[in-house]
Amino acid sequence: MKMYTLIGTDGKPYQSEQKGTFGGYRPGRIYGRFDCPSANNAIAKGQYVQHRVFFADELTAITAGYRPCARCMKDRYPLWKQAEGQAAGDRKRALEIYRSLCGY
Repeated sequence: MKMYTLIGTDGKPYQSEQKGTFGGYRPGRIYGRFDCPSANNAIAKGQYVQHRVFFADELTAITAGYRPCARCMKDRYPLWKQAEGQAAGDRKRALEIYRSLCGY
């Protein structure tokens, strides 16, 4: 049986029989869709791959401390910017606000 390495809500990797539904970039703490043009362009150039992470779902990505990609998550990114503005530089607080704005 194929196993997949996903990132949990604690930000740590774990093994799963299920594929992730979102990908992420660890250094930037950004998550997005698998068809993201920015991520796929970087991967095609041989970049990004060693820093790629995967999440079971969007809520897990947010809880693990990742923000939405501006390019492929155009519906979510404005909510992130709103949350970031309300949090006045406190990323943890911004993620809490963003999670609430997303309905989680």
